[in-house]
Amino acid sequence: MTGESGDLWVFGYGSLMWRPGFAYRERHLAALHGYHRSLCIYSHVHRGTPETPGLVLGLDRGGRCRGVAFAVDAADRDATLAYLREREQVTSVYLERRVTIRLDDGRTVPGVTYVADRRHTQYAGRLPLDRLVAFVNQGIGISGANPDYVRATHGQLIEMGVSDPILARIAARLAQAGQEADQAGREAAGSDPARSASTA
Repeated sequence: MTGESGDLWVFGYGSLMWRPGFAYRERHLAALHGYHRSLCIYSHVHRGTPETPGLVLGLDRGGRCRGVAFAVDAADRDATLAYLREREQVTSVYLERRVTIRLDDGRTVPGVTYVADRRHTQYAGRLPLDRLVAFVNQGIGISGANPDYVRATHGQLIEMGVSDPILARIAARLAQAGQEADQAGREAAGSDPARSASTA
């Protein structure tokens, strides 16, 4: 798409919704038909490593996805595409696709988004909840900890009025694990004689 003229529309469904990283003129809630949001990509860079992968979202075939559409001025089109390709296609697990985006104001616009390549070795497919949570818990990459990515995306979807049951369950499990860890830490501190003596 580099070299084409006119404005660029970008459809975001994961971290692009809350951290686009590029300048835009308009931001709209939007929907994309033919794909659904899925935690189906093993992350080897941004939220994990090849040795200890995390999990990030991809667009997988079928259904409908609600997300965010950004309008980018024509003057920034090529630079924005270059940025997105560097960010999204660092390991080539995402395919750039031209799509038709339906905006919340009723307009339909041509745009670009990044979908999961089912043939790529980082395509995780559909995993059971326990494995999803395990991968998310372990993942840390150049963009930060995998649990933070899930929490931020889930929070963004809540603000948009979008229900994602899988992300909601994972976020709940992460919150429960955090509470249990805090409780264990408090109990350990309370049973430490040296600590008790130092605070007496």
